[in-house]
Amino acid sequence: MIVLLRRAAPEWRRQCGPVQTAELATDPKYDALANTSSERFCAKSLDFSCTLGVAARLPNVTVNRRKVLGATGLAGAAAATGVGVDRLIISSGTGNGSEKEAPISMADDAARFGDPRIPAETITSQSHLFRLGEQPRSEHDGGWFQQANEDTFPILKGQEASILLLTLKPGGIREPHWHPSAWELNIVTSGVATWIVIDGNGNYEAFDQKVNDVVFAPQGSFHYFENRGQDDLSVIIIQNTSAPEDKDNIGIGESLSRLPPRVLSAIFGAPEETFESFKKIDNSIVILRSP
Repeated sequence: MIVLLRRAAPEWRRQCGPVQTAELATDPKYDALANTSSERFCAKSLDFSCTLGVAARLPNVTVNRRKVLGATGLAGAAAATGVGVDRLIISSGTGNGSEKEAPISMADDAARFGDPRIPAETITSQSHLFRLGEQPRSEHDGGWFQQANEDTFPILKGQEASILLLTLKPGGIREPHWHPSAWELNIVTSGVATWIVIDGNGNYEAFDQKVNDVVFAPQGSFHYFENRGQDDLSVIIIQNTSAPEDKDNIGIGESLSRLPPRVLSAIFGAPEETFESFKKIDNSIVILRSP
């Protein structure tokens, strides 16, 4: 059972003994859990009697026994929510039935675990249902898509999540691109998607994705897929961003259009004139069709 005690290090050492204190200091798994300074939190695998012994001698601190006995489950909950286990099992008061819980310092938790989500942000009057298939299509030459994002599905605002239903016609291409702040999961529901993925280490992978296959494109990876088949290709795309597709997307067309011909000439080893006739693209294409 992992128990965290706030500002209890000196008292803890007196109660639990030098052997356990030394184990704490040398075991790296506890170092990863907490700072052992007396002004921070101390982590230790303690038995029930030692936990009670330490807490009983701390000023203005009592222990809720039912919560201590449930600390195994609370440790997992605390790890998931970013709330210190000590906040969950140790309370401040007299020890009688009217004791009050110790106040939670959100700033302290944010410093240790990142900015936690508070309940008020997860309770909403917005609808939890969104009929994605009934939404207007964003039409392109090579196909179309429908997306649930923070603009169209308000409950997603601040949740860092969105989903697309995307269809490529035969010859359709999802423009080569990357997402600066999102990864994506792709699931084919019909057809075959022909992929290329290039990650930040220069690793290159090409493959065909078939029905019910899942492809993960990491954040910042350069990737694209196309439909080389005779039938429509349908893909469900899940991203960890609530932004509309064209607001978290950098396409190769727009990127190359912003580079001067002399730079492209140096990169590809071709005369500058080769690139001067390139079409200028000012935004993301998203979907196009091969000639």
